[in-house]
Amino acid sequence: MRIRGGISFVGLIYILIGIFVAWDHDYITVGLLKRVVSALLAVFLWVLILLGVDLHVS
Repeated sequence: MRIRGGISFVGLIYILIGIFVAWDHDYITVGLLKRVVSALLAVFLWVLILLGVDLHVS
């Protein structure tokens, strides 16, 4: 017996609708997305930061 992991199709649709509603009501903005992308780049590419590379998304 194998248990399937991951998210169901209904769960994915629920999350996508939630993202749209949050974007529409200004809980998610372009500025927020830029900061999140910059933070993710810094976490995954931290070696470049130590070498002096600026990973801020502008």
